[in-house]
Amino acid sequence: MQEASLLGVLKVILILLLIYYGLKIVTRLFGPLLLRYVTKKAGEKFQQHFDQYQHTQSSDKNEVPIDKKAKQNSTHKDVGEYIDFEEID
Repeated sequence: MQEASLLGVLKVILILLLIYYGLKIVTRLFGPLLLRYVTKKAGEKFQQHFDQYQHTQSSDKNEVPIDKKAKQNSTHKDVGEYIDFEEID
């Protein structure tokens, strides 16, 4: 059976620390660039949807949209029988 040597454990810990701090530095350097890129793409997508919506609205100016639903005048609600009761002392 093999046992872990102190030198091997220290190498693993050192490699993990280097990876951690390396990723931390890379994230600080490229994080703002990545965030700027993502927000730019999202803005372009929203602008594209907005322009598409404006285009459909301008082509439908002469048409009157009817979005009303038929009202149901239901004043009779069958909720059960009303029972008047009094407290008994």
